[in-house]
Amino acid sequence: MTTSDQHAALLTVVRAGGWTTYALDLARVRDKAAFMARCARDLALPDWFGRNWDALADCLTDLSWAPPARGRLIVVSGWQEYADAAPQEWEIAREVLTDAVAHWRDAAGDGEGDGEGDVAGAVPLDVVLALES
Repeated sequence: MTTSDQHAALLTVVRAGGWTTYALDLARVRDKAAFMARCARDLALPDWFGRNWDALADCLTDLSWAPPARGRLIVVSGWQEYADAAPQEWEIAREVLTDAVAHWRDAAGDGEGDGEGDVAGAVPLDVVLALES
């Protein structure tokens, strides 16, 4: 089974659980402009996405533009080339993704509906960095 087949199998299983999945393919991405363009395309970001770090963070922490889902999973593949070509940019990208995951975990709170971080309708967002073999 190829790496691509493994990614497809993972996405199929997650979708079967009612989650929305996104395959963010960063192959041949070497700079911020290409990264933002790929995010816009692969994550189906809204037309008003400003193609900068703050706009990406806003889109990932306010998902009112996205269809409802039980959860969301972003599988990032081909990221190593970008990380090597633009390590400082990649660090910012990782921080934006990590902060978005933390935002939705905090919004879900403890799940007991007692107001301790709970936000009605908050669903998880997770990001997986796929390792290429």
